[in-house]
Amino acid sequence: MTEAEHGTGGEMSAQRAAGLNRMSQVYGWDMNDGPGDFFGYTVDHLFADIWNRPGLSDRDRRLLLIGLCVGSGQEDVLDIQLPAALGNDELTHEQLREIVIFFAHYAGWPRAARMNNQVEAIIARDNKKD
Repeated sequence: MTEAEHGTGGEMSAQRAAGLNRMSQVYGWDMNDGPGDFFGYTVDHLFADIWNRPGLSDRDRRLLLIGLCVGSGQEDVLDIQLPAALGNDELTHEQLREIVIFFAHYAGWPRAARMNNQVEAIIARDNKKD
């Protein structure tokens, strides 16, 4: 661990703690510290700084991220973002289904079809929890 990640006494820096806390809020599960510079930049900059900026709600950021993932073919990231959106009460089952229909017209039917399969699987898992 670098000194930026931890204080001089080995304790976690305020930036790292804030980033891990924000990641936990965004994804809905406890986030532990991890090794490496990439993880450090993700936590210290993306989550401690960018996700804490004013001007957009978490729901706004999530919708933007979902759109970006669908539009760029990053379906694997949706397996993280969609359950987090449900778990944080940012989106409902009905809204996820409506997003699929909307994306079909802008991102293309094949991408929307893949997203639809993911959405339905996530909704089925969510319904089993109830």
